[in-house]
Amino acid sequence: MKLKFDRALSLVAAGVITALQTAHAAPVYEIQNIEDYDLNGTLESTINGYGMFVNQQDQLVGISKGKKKLEVDEDSDGPIDIEDGIPPEQLVSYSINLPILANNFTFTADGNGAAGSWLPTFDSVFGTTHPKDTNEEQPETINSVNAYYYGINNNGIKVGTYTAPEQKTEFTGERNDNNQDQEYWYYREFEERGFLKAADGTDISLVPPYTVYTKDDTDVVVGGVSVAAAINDSNLVTGYATTDLAKSSKTRVDNCITGDKFPIDVCVQNEQYPDRNNVRRILYQTRAFVWQFDGTDVTPTELPLGLESTSDSVFTAQGLGINSQGVVAGRSHVYRNNDKDKLAFDAAYWAKDSEGQYQYHWVKMTNDQLSSVAYDINDNGILVGSYRRYIEGYQRDKFFYLDTNAADPTFVTPNDFYPVMSDRSSRPRDINNKDQVVGFVEVTSEKEKPRMKGAFLYDKNSDEFNVIDDLLVCESKGYVQDGEGKWARNKVEVVDGNGDVLFYDSEIRIVEASSINDDGTIVGTAFIRKPSYQFDTEGNLVIGENGKPLFLLNANGQPVTAFLPRMVVLKPTTSGSACEVVEDDNSSDGNYTRQGAASFAWLFVLPLVWLRRRFRG
Repeated sequence: MKLKFDRALSLVAAGVITALQTAHAAPVYEIQNIEDYDLNGTLESTINGYGMFVNQQDQLVGISKGKKKLEVDEDSDGPIDIEDGIPPEQLVSYSINLPILANNFTFTADGNGAAGSWLPTFDSVFGTTHPKDTNEEQPETINSVNAYYYGINNNGIKVGTYTAPEQKTEFTGERNDNNQDQEYWYYREFEERGFLKAADGTDISLVPPYTVYTKDDTDVVVGGVSVAAAINDSNLVTGYATTDLAKSSKTRVDNCITGDKFPIDVCVQNEQYPDRNNVRRILYQTRAFVWQFDGTDVTPTELPLGLESTSDSVFTAQGLGINSQGVVAGRSHVYRNNDKDKLAFDAAYWAKDSEGQYQYHWVKMTNDQLSSVAYDINDNGILVGSYRRYIEGYQRDKFFYLDTNAADPTFVTPNDFYPVMSDRSSRPRDINNKDQVVGFVEVTSEKEKPRMKGAFLYDKNSDEFNVIDDLLVCESKGYVQDGEGKWARNKVEVVDGNGDVLFYDSEIRIVEASSINDDGTIVGTAFIRKPSYQFDTEGNLVIGENGKPLFLLNANGQPVTAFLPRMVVLKPTTSGSACEVVEDDNSSDGNYTRQGAASFAWLFVLPLVWLRRRFRG
């Protein structure tokens, strides 16, 4: 497998494609949301899409991110068609001096219909508007609420997080060359709050215990943080919430109260925004929680921290996954083996004792593991997570599982590409009740360079580890078969602003699997190849004579391509075999030419970087 990926990355631009059909013990998969070798995997007017979770009824929730910047044809005053390539993204900045614009949108999709199955459908949260309906001339359509879906149970109840809507107050600061026309300061009441959306469409906030800081006679709304990460079929939600403000952060809020540069709410918002290093200056004590939803109201329960302390240090615990028995998987600060010199942020699970009270259980780590996290637990009590450790001189994350029902639970690290532990980082995201695990793994081996990621499927019962790309039929990888049975990449035809007809090759790579149900349906994120447009020095599209954008071209006069993330749905199939493609760069017969070079930059970054919001320490 290593040789195959390394070879694919080193190919030059010409060759002949052949397909070798090979038998796999693992199931063969087929992508369900392909249309014309493209993926229906994001909302209209957005750039990126991510599949988050699928339930047993083949209902999924997802996220669209990156609202498209509206381009208008000056001659016709109409919008320019920018669907063929990679469009410009609407820039969103963290500033109290600018209106707050949303950049994250929630959607659902399902496979229960006929034509149109698995199409992303916008799902409004707390009044959010569809990204395509935003009109700057109609303020009521401008969406300032960012929303995220993380899970859906078999009752159709969804969970996630959202931000408060924009508020504004009159600008009273000193005028300078940069703010002569500024009328308002802009702020929110909170930046991240968990919620559930009932099957009837009702949105219910999961308000954290701590939202207001009081100093003398002054109450300051700091908002707090809560996250709803998962929900089981008993409508029990798990996640985490803030219980107090860190001591250092109280000092920052005190300065907002006594300062005169900004109104208090504006000053607090300025402190809530991340700095240039993406670090937030307002910190909270955070604890794992469960919320029981009875159809109308929610009842919160705080789960115990993994240590006892009366210090002012900031400690965190998070619930991230939950099974049907209400056992919660997550992580917590802990003193390993009760040694106060060995503070760690480690995987944990919480289960009820005989009296119905939740008890904390540490997933035992050794000093080799720097930290760890548990992402999910199934109804068999199998917990999955990852730990971080040094391997061959580099910090790597390794996927593990643990049987919580064992007399002495001990984590197991499955082998991935070799019969011994490799140095490839891997993280699980979900486990179903058949003990099948999905997540992502590094599929290239360079030591000093960023590594490409690929989705994996692991079967605990057979101890079989597979990269999902190796389980796909050829059509799901972007290939088409000719009359002689030979496979070649599908050619996509586009017309640029000069009227020239250009071609590039279809390509689909599954980079992360985030959820798998008991039928084996997998949802996650795939990268699709798209051509890149030309932009001027101010970031605007370069428009040609026919009103269409101009593509960025390579030395051969064909589009330079890059990869964009899209929600992807895969199902096991019996109608085909796994496709293994060899691209022969030594051939000179001209039967196949790779049109344009793809940028692999997206493939080297950690998939779903936005997910750090969910698992932030």
